[in-house]
Amino acid sequence: MANHNRPSHTANKPKLRKSLRLQKNKGRKFSPSLDKNTEPLESTAEEESDLIYGRHTVLAALNKRQLNRVWILPQLRYDPRFHSLLLQAKSKGTVIDEVEPRRLSQITEGANHQGVAAQVAPYSYLNLGELIEKAKFTAEQPVIVVCDSINDPHNLGAIIRTAEALGTQGLVIPQRRAVGVTSTVMKVAAGALETLPIARVVNLSRALEELKAAGFWIYGTSANSGKPLHKVELKGAVALVVGSESNGLSLQTQRGCDVLVSIPLQGKIPSLNASVAAAMVLYETYRQRWSDRLYLDTVSHKMMKEEM
Repeated sequence: MANHNRPSHTANKPKLRKSLRLQKNKGRKFSPSLDKNTEPLESTAEEESDLIYGRHTVLAALNKRQLNRVWILPQLRYDPRFHSLLLQAKSKGTVIDEVEPRRLSQITEGANHQGVAAQVAPYSYLNLGELIEKAKFTAEQPVIVVCDSINDPHNLGAIIRTAEALGTQGLVIPQRRAVGVTSTVMKVAAGALETLPIARVVNLSRALEELKAAGFWIYGTSANSGKPLHKVELKGAVALVVGSESNGLSLQTQRGCDVLVSIPLQGKIPSLNASVAAAMVLYETYRQRWSDRLYLDTVSHKMMKEEM
């Protein structure tokens, strides 16, 4: 594998009533409205909460977050995977509602809910400084994924799931012209959001500069140009930038990268889905680190045998 010179980046551094119904809202925010014959709510604090659904997603949230309300099909209430956690959630004040399939489908607007949904507080993003500090504290060679204008919630959810599974320290998304953490993202991520921190930034170019100042090397994915992925050394503190489904990385984002990398393709399709590209780059990053660790473990084992 060929090495490339890496110049150092200088460091500068109330309960809801049963008569409530859901309103459709982008991002599936839980925004209850009153039926005609219902009294006004005393508090509107829960009107901007998130709706999550799916067994993995809700189970992960039950372990990590405060749930305001859980809707569950009667047959799942005493499922061993849910029963003890539901008792724990109820002891913390969570409202547990057994509902029929039709009602649950209405609540989730026809989504694949797998028999359970929950109302939680809106997702809490970190600021970038907090994410960087946490990443450097938890890993000697931290890896952060940066998403440039990912608009498809299924792609973002898949990226989050893969990033968490491989051990990534965090993810960065822009506030504008990109999807945030929605119910669909949470469902596709299958619980990964409960352990993978995410920062949301106003200006992606400035975020890349901040990452550089903290010692991260910025690698951007490119379909048409850049060094072949398998020839790039992905060591140290690394930020991997993934472009949108349709346009890839913006020119401004490309200029903010230290190195552009490409995934050699042999077929007639000229590009990959954003989440697939992210998964391949992430796997190569960790494969290189695992290879180094395996080599060092082998050398250490040989030295120990020679000393015996």
